[in-house]
Amino acid sequence: MRDFLKITAALSDASRVRLLLALRRRELCVCQLIELLGLAGSTVSKHLSLLADAGLVVSRKTERWVYYRLPDVPSPLVIREALDWVFKSLARSPEAAADRQQLAKILQVTPKTICQQQAKS
Repeated sequence: MRDFLKITAALSDASRVRLLLALRRRELCVCQLIELLGLAGSTVSKHLSLLADAGLVVSRKTERWVYYRLPDVPSPLVIREALDWVFKSLARSPEAAADRQQLAKILQVTPKTICQQQAKS
């Protein structure tokens, strides 16, 4: 039951669901996710930490950058089912469509450039 409650708590926030939708088909740098959500880096990091604690995302660090992605298969059934539910329920929502358009623009710039721009702000 503990795993179920962690997952449902992680899915109870729109920003965290948006992060999952953004990570659906690709790995992204934290700076790209910050750019997408338009939130403070510490806030996005907290959201990612909650998602990781629930097993919904995994991370890797390369030099100064941290990248997040969805867990590889095989992952626990409850994780796969939760992610499937999110994607089936929300992938066609207007918010997800807007995020996809914004993410397409973000992906035209390297993570390094985005991080440098964020450091200046």
